[in-house]
Amino acid sequence: MRRILQVAQREFLSTVATKGFIIGVLVTPLMIGIVIFAMRFISNEAPKVEGQVAVIDPTGEVAKPLEEYLKPEAIAKRREGMRDKATEAMPDGVKAVAGEDAADKALTMILGEVPQIDTVEIPDTADIEAEKQPLRTGKRLALVVVDPDATHRTGGEQAFGSYRLFVKEKLDDRIEDEIRSGLRDVIVDARVRQAGLDRDEIETLTRVATSRSTTVTESGERKTNEAFNMLLPAAFMVLLLASVITGGQYILTTTVEEKSSRVVEVLLSAVSPMELMTGKILGQFCVGLVILALYAGMGITGLISFAMLGLLDLSLIVYLLIFYLIAYFTVASFMAAIGSAVNEMREAQTLMMPVMVTLMIPWLLWLPITRNPDSILAVTLTFIPPVNSFVTLLRLTSTSPPPLWQVWVSIAIGLASVYVAIWFAAKIFRVGLLMYGKPPNYATLIRWIRMA
Repeated sequence: MRRILQVAQREFLSTVATKGFIIGVLVTPLMIGIVIFAMRFISNEAPKVEGQVAVIDPTGEVAKPLEEYLKPEAIAKRREGMRDKATEAMPDGVKAVAGEDAADKALTMILGEVPQIDTVEIPDTADIEAEKQPLRTGKRLALVVVDPDATHRTGGEQAFGSYRLFVKEKLDDRIEDEIRSGLRDVIVDARVRQAGLDRDEIETLTRVATSRSTTVTESGERKTNEAFNMLLPAAFMVLLLASVITGGQYILTTTVEEKSSRVVEVLLSAVSPMELMTGKILGQFCVGLVILALYAGMGITGLISFAMLGLLDLSLIVYLLIFYLIAYFTVASFMAAIGSAVNEMREAQTLMMPVMVTLMIPWLLWLPITRNPDSILAVTLTFIPPVNSFVTLLRLTSTSPPPLWQVWVSIAIGLASVYVAIWFAAKIFRVGLLMYGKPPNYATLIRWIRMA
């Protein structure tokens, strides 16, 4: 046992004490911080859009209202309403950290500066092709051609006409959306007037105020956070995958390097193959645990900062550690076996492919499983190793957690799969570690298992 712990300590320190590991672990949060910091300046330097929107309006009912709709003051007023709604919906914790003007900054970043649009009406006798020319050479942003029957039916037709919109090359899609929104608004308003109806009364009758749902739990009630409910399973999946894959990759890399440089022959003079494999797996287990603790800690700190920790069931952290242990030892066993069987990393790619594809299955099925965690697919995968650890964790973090018996049966199956994986890996590791020459295929690996 002492020699296993010495190997594990050496494996752990030789990984985490390197500049590459430190930079690799810190680079993701550092990049996120840089992006958040830079977005403030990017949003402040958004180019202001100025130009002309020309309207050919044979109905006489669209151009003037559209001009009013696209005035900078009108656009600013509509954005003010959007900002007030966003501020009202923002959690108090986010306001405390980001500031009361966070919604205004976010809206400016998304929509850009208020555009300076000059709307002009062109006679309906104008040549449309000639009016398109300023879109190519001048400051004209768009040309709107309204159909004669856009606001009232003609000739006994049941359907209304519409409009055609021509825009300059590379026009900002936000400006095009603003123009389309204005056209829809003024055309609908004209149609309602033609029908002798009251637009305000219609909107009052058809508007239903939305209200956030309330989640009722055994410990009380709280406002439902839809975004949190959707992102929580993805966050736990990323944590589990990142820590498992990182630890497994390090085992593969160090084993291949030690074998190709013949260092492993020196190591085997002091420890047995089983002690070496066990020590390497334990050492990298601690490496993955460091990564898991670092990023999970960052997530929990973020929830505390935004006063959202109450949305997280802390028992999920315990399950995350349990499933990390199961998933890691299974994957690490495969990686140790592959690393001992090949002579260089290029040869390992073929043998690694099935392992990596298997690990991607839960990620590809993340959305179907979280949306319907009690489906036949989700329940079946809960009991199939090695993906059961990932699937069960996805179901636990969904809005409909599985029954407790399914969770613990999945854990039992996972532990059994760990034992089988380590047993197979030990046999391959013992034979392959001192094998050189042509890289083995799967049939050769099976022969090694039978030989050992």
